[in-house]
Amino acid sequence: MKPYDLKSMSVDELLSLHEFVSSALAHRIPTEKARLDQRLRQLGLDDEPHKMSHARRPYPQVSPKYRNPAKPSETWAGRGKRPRWLTAELKSGKRIDDFRIN
Repeated sequence: MKPYDLKSMSVDELLSLHEFVSSALAHRIPTEKARLDQRLRQLGLDDEPHKMSHARRPYPQVSPKYRNPAKPSETWAGRGKRPRWLTAELKSGKRIDDFRIN
């Protein structure tokens, strides 16, 4: 592979190089993909080709630690972003411990 001095090349030369690289990739990518698919079949990993599992891992149930006294059905476990009702109460001067569930 010969090195290219891209800074000294003209726009036409760069476009020509771009077309050359694009065509080379267009020919090589399917060949490489077929080779990798064949390798997966050999390894027995081709049950669902190219599927990655994006399922979230199971987290244990977390019991609520804070309750809105105005609406007791609104609770917060202390994880993630604070709920709006709690943020508003804290801005009004109350402490977070005032909302703790015993």
